[in-house]
Amino acid sequence: MYDGCRQRVWAYVVSRAGRQVADEVVSETFTVAWRRLDDIPEQPLPWLLGVARNILRDSIRAEARRAMLAAELGAWTGQAEADIAEDVSERSALLKALATLPEDDRELLILSAWQGLTPAEAARVVGCSPITLRVRLHRARVRLKQAASASPLMQEAATARRVSARARITVGKEAR
Repeated sequence: MYDGCRQRVWAYVVSRAGRQVADEVVSETFTVAWRRLDDIPEQPLPWLLGVARNILRDSIRAEARRAMLAAELGAWTGQAEADIAEDVSERSALLKALATLPEDDRELLILSAWQGLTPAEAARVVGCSPITLRVRLHRARVRLKQAASASPLMQEAATARRVSARARITVGKEAR
C-alpha cells in the first residue's frame, strides 16, 4: 500500500500545501494508516487522501492557533502594533518567555489563549474551580509579563517603539 500510494498522496499534499510540509503530512498519513489498518478499504488511495486532507486541515488550524496565541501574548504584555521586524522579534521573545514558565502556567495560558476555552471550560480540564483557575491564570499572565520584560529582545523592541513614537511626535510638531 505504501509503495503504491505514497507518491500520489505526496503529490496531493504538495498541490494543496507545498513541498515544505509534504513529507511530514505524508509520514503522518501513513502512521494513521498503520494504526487503523483494519479500517482501510480495498482501494486505499481515496481513504489516504482523506486522511491527508484532515491532517492538512488540522495543521492549518494549529497555525491559526499559534498566531492567535502570539497576538494574545502580545496583548497581555501591553505591546502595541509595530513594524514587521519588531513583531517577529517580540513574538520570538514572548514564545521564549512562555517556554521559561512552569508547565502549569503554560498549560493555563495555552488553554485560555490558544485553545480559546472559557475559564469554566479550562477549569474542568485542569480539575479546579473556575475562580481558582482565574486566579492561577492571572498569576500566570503576570509571570509571563515579567519573563517577557526581562528578555533583551523585548527591551530592544520597547526602546525602538519609544524612539519611533518620539520621531512621530517630532515630525508632527514640525508639520504645524
